[in-house]
Amino acid sequence: MRVAIAGAGGVGRSIAAELSDSGHEVLLIDRATRAIGVDELPRAEWLLADACELASLEDARLADFDAVVAASGDDKVNLVVSLLAKREFGVGRVIARINDPRNEWLFTDAWGVDVAVSPPRLIAALVDEPVAEEAEDGPDARDPALPETDLLEFTLPPESPHAGRHVRDLLTELPEGIVLVAVVRGGGVRPPSPDTLLAPGDDLVFLSSADSVDELDTLLAPGA
Repeated sequence: MRVAIAGAGGVGRSIAAELSDSGHEVLLIDRATRAIGVDELPRAEWLLADACELASLEDARLADFDAVVAASGDDKVNLVVSLLAKREFGVGRVIARINDPRNEWLFTDAWGVDVAVSPPRLIAALVDEPVAEEAEDGPDARDPALPETDLLEFTLPPESPHAGRHVRDLLTELPEGIVLVAVVRGGGVRPPSPDTLLAPGDDLVFLSSADSVDELDTLLAPGA
């Protein structure tokens, strides 16, 4: 099996070592030169690139891989990598690491995630397991329900009041229940940084649990 791993930190390298020892072909992708350790994992392939960039994943020939593991330490990066792997390259199995348990509700098939792994959640579940088995209603009764969410895409028109403004300005005005999760520009997808300057033609990707998105339309393109 061919497996691409985005993020060559401690977690990514550990996964790569296990898979390599099991006979799988592994490609590690990271944009930091200090993360590249060819001597540490001689049987793995390495690519110095930004896994959030569509062109980088095309260079990696991601469509030829059987699985992708988004293992970086940034949940926004892992979501973008998962979405690109599934939607743009049709990878059959996408596994994503959740760093902050509060972001668990985001890691769904809407973002191309087949399996989401939260180390803090797993450890907590192991601690609570004996208690859960003794609960009258069973362990499933303790799991909170995740909200229904939709993935929204919006192209910023030239007349938008947010064209030419920073992402931070938009974030403070977003309606409740709507989260900006990616900015697509020139074929590249990247997590939204507060310092990013929005430009006409940018494709903005939102995740929404709100009942209505009319407020978002009014915010980005009033009078349209």
